[in-house]
Amino acid sequence: MQWHLRVMTAAVVCVVMFGAVSAQAVERVLLWPNGAPMAADKPDTETHPDKPTLDLYVLPAEKANGTAVLVCPGGGYGSLAMGHEGKQIGEFYNALGVQAFVLRYRHAPEYHHPVPMLDVQRAMRWVRSHAEQYHVKPDRIGVMGFSAGGHLAATLTTHYDAGQSDAKDPIDRVSCRPDFSILCYGVLSMDPKITHGGSRANLIGADAPQALTDLMSNEKQVTKQTPPVFLFHTADDGAVPVANSVRFFTACHQAGVPAELHIFRTGRHGVGLAQSNPLLNAWPGLLSQWMRGLNFLPTEK
Repeated sequence: MQWHLRVMTAAVVCVVMFGAVSAQAVERVLLWPNGAPMAADKPDTETHPDKPTLDLYVLPAEKANGTAVLVCPGGGYGSLAMGHEGKQIGEFYNALGVQAFVLRYRHAPEYHHPVPMLDVQRAMRWVRSHAEQYHVKPDRIGVMGFSAGGHLAATLTTHYDAGQSDAKDPIDRVSCRPDFSILCYGVLSMDPKITHGGSRANLIGADAPQALTDLMSNEKQVTKQTPPVFLFHTADDGAVPVANSVRFFTACHQAGVPAELHIFRTGRHGVGLAQSNPLLNAWPGLLSQWMRGLNFLPTEK
């Protein structure tokens, strides 16, 4: 069993550095060109998108290493943090030679469970079905999420399927199981004792029945088939208790799932890459090391 828990302190000296890459033209594609399921037919706006899409941060073949990551920005299931948890993350991965696909998923007030889950499942199928086109190996596609987007990424990590073999749409025939999962200060549980109340209310309702609460408490859905997981959190996160990541890591450890958890001593919620924070800016480098250890990034020469 491979697992790793590290409590970070101010003495950390590991710093991530990534160089600039050529600006990539970002293409946006509809996940369902003919209309998304359960669509409310509301106006398509930045704050309440009615049509789920992917923003493609993709490199030419000579710069791509075959790995891709589907990115889920946070926003409490009521908005999307498309800057520091979207665009900046896409650019970060491009600098590593990784193709990035940033998901604009549907959310409250118009949309609630299961709509975000349908969107992220479809997004993973879309990326895998287009793997060859974007120089990606279909068994090297991960998911990443921040805050409530971390819950959505964890939902995909624990609520996936192999695809519907007889589906009319070829994309629906493809597996939506991620090959690895990266959960950053995630709202991973709907347990009222540790969840983020706003995310819970927006996704399943503040008074959701226990069965639905348990179903969407993703730490309770971990099995030995769950893909490898990297988790990052801060001990004094004032919005999403660190217990979310601790519980998920513990569930992975107990199920024999390779998992690595980094808890930093202090730091506010929603830091993204934390480029200006001399303590937290170590985490992207730790992520890169973890990805190399699992052969999702090439070994440094």
